[in-house]
Amino acid sequence: MTTPPLVSPFGGQPPAPQQQQAQAARDVNTASLCRIGQETVQDIVLRTMEIFQLLRNMQLPNGVTYHPNTHQDRLGKLQEHLRMLSVLFRKLRLVYDKCIENCAGMDPIPPEQLIPFVEDDSSKHEDRTAAQSRPATEERREILEVNKSCDQ
Repeated sequence: MTTPPLVSPFGGQPPAPQQQQAQAARDVNTASLCRIGQETVQDIVLRTMEIFQLLRNMQLPNGVTYHPNTHQDRLGKLQEHLRMLSVLFRKLRLVYDKCIENCAGMDPIPPEQLIPFVEDDSSKHEDRTAAQSRPATEERREILEVNKSCDQ
């Protein structure tokens, strides 16, 4: 028994694996891009800490005899970390550019609208009573003015 070839419901050839991967790369969610960016920043910080650790452990050539093999090994590690650091910064820049591209059509929302505001029932009640009593207060003031003018 043979399996039938994969055919799309609309006819034609099934998409090639490269086309599927390219489509998946274009459909990356902005939130997942932000997560990738966050992980990249964490990698950058880790590599930077390792670079400083290597620099701290290196001896300066101040007349003290040192082992050339150890020095070359540490220098090689330092250069590798610096190379990886530049790769990570380029990756972070690509992620940033893609996020900006994805968010280009969105309207910026003020941060105040993103923060949920919880109103307690007493403040709502006070607002309602104040709104209802304003016309009554104005009417009472008008009556008092009319009475004063009639008494004089």
